[in-house]
Amino acid sequence: MDAPFWQEKQLKEMDSSEWESLCDGCARCCLYKLEDEDTADVFYTSIVCCYLEEESCRCTDYANRNVNVPNCVQLNIENIDKFRWLPDTCAYRLLSENKDLAWWHPLIAGEREAIREAGITVTGKVIDERYVHPEGHDEYIIHWVSQ
Repeated sequence: MDAPFWQEKQLKEMDSSEWESLCDGCARCCLYKLEDEDTADVFYTSIVCCYLEEESCRCTDYANRNVNVPNCVQLNIENIDKFRWLPDTCAYRLLSENKDLAWWHPLIAGEREAIREAGITVTGKVIDERYVHPEGHDEYIIHWVSQ
């Protein structure tokens, strides 16, 4: 039996369909992040981009996300060295660190509901950026436990 593509290929060898299928749909990358200027540590907040549809954990305008939100990071092989800011549950980060996917990842579990059951998605845990004053972002720093 052949190994799954993510175990056979490096990230840089994947085609666009394989690359996109790595996204588990948690939407944690859509959270606002704060960086400590002195230590470069990245802190997640519970503030989410206004284009995120929270229930489905999908961008409502994915095709135009970089136009709508100029600082929205588009993950690609050219910026793989910067994946350290991604959640430690993220498939892109895991694979770039030579780790395997979690049991709840849709490619392992065979269905998208497992990630919700594991409590990994942002659904029900976030606030839309439009309801937070820009100077109050540090009040929304969160620390989620990885699964």
